[in-house]
Amino acid sequence: MSFYEVIDRYRDFDFEEYFKNVSGADILRSLEKDKLSHEDVLNLLSPKAQEYLEAMAQKAAKIALQNMGKTVCLYTPMYIANYCINECVYCGYNVKSGIKRKKLNIEEIDREGDAIKDLGFNHILVLTGESEYHSSIEYIGEAVELLSKKFPSIGIEVYPMDVEGYEYVISKGADGLTVYQETYDEEMYKKVHIKGPKANYRYRLDAPERGAMAGMRTLSVGALLGLSEFRKDAFFTILHGEYLKDKYPHIELSYSAPRIKPFKGCFDGKVGVSDADLYQIMCTMRIFDHHSALNVSTREDLEFRKHLMCLGVTKLSAEVTTNVGGHSQNEVETAQFEIEDDCSLEDIDEMLKSIGYQYIFKDWVRF
Repeated sequence: MSFYEVIDRYRDFDFEEYFKNVSGADILRSLEKDKLSHEDVLNLLSPKAQEYLEAMAQKAAKIALQNMGKTVCLYTPMYIANYCINECVYCGYNVKSGIKRKKLNIEEIDREGDAIKDLGFNHILVLTGESEYHSSIEYIGEAVELLSKKFPSIGIEVYPMDVEGYEYVISKGADGLTVYQETYDEEMYKKVHIKGPKANYRYRLDAPERGAMAGMRTLSVGALLGLSEFRKDAFFTILHGEYLKDKYPHIELSYSAPRIKPFKGCFDGKVGVSDADLYQIMCTMRIFDHHSALNVSTREDLEFRKHLMCLGVTKLSAEVTTNVGGHSQNEVETAQFEIEDDCSLEDIDEMLKSIGYQYIFKDWVRF
């Protein structure tokens, strides 16, 4: 079975009509439950539920405090290459975008790792553009192997691989996988992924499951909110996480809800997703799943991230640069997108302390 079969069950479901008929009583009934059904998730994601956002936030915060406490693990992304062979209309890495292309060699990766380690981080996310030709599995494996001597936890956000590819990078030291479906709407997916391997909807959709089969410890799923109808994408993101946890109970699941941000040659067709919309989505994620991680990146500004913390945000990025080698080289023209806030560790620390939270750099031990 594939998660595609779960999506297929909703092929003829009229989301718009359902949302239009959700009542206040439906929302209150869903909020009273300890375990939500898929129908309850739809109720809490509906436009009507915006009127009950305070009640949703209170329930989400109570669940978060009971299960997560007031600590958050900090990580930072490490971009090692930005070559990409896909033509995706919303992405700065688009093969036709005209950005400066760059790939770090092993010595530069070593220096970039040292620069990040000097900041105190123990969790990193290694990223490349989606081009196996330019950033081979062996290249990624070599980078991970080197970095595993510095960091106890290394996630990867690269092109989708087969099970054997994931097994290889795991053998080199990777323990986490991030694959965003971008949009679960198959028709919209085809429109925004014009050419390249990423145009294969099913292959990307099944990538997190292949990672789980290979033995990844953590999986992070999400949709790029704004590409399509965001309530549907949030709904399928939640169901995707449920599917993976039910089938692979050994994994630590992380939900993300990134919004489209500006980039070179910016996509004009995006759907607006307000702060209230995103807050509602993350409340629903926490109420549905009491234990999974919630990840918020610097796509969001520091003040808004502060307001999201009470929902049980457990992963937070800091000292972020989306330029290749951006922590150790003065590079300014290789970024995938513009970050919302250039937050230092001091900024994050001050924000967290102001609401009674604290950060940690390490939340598990490799044996």
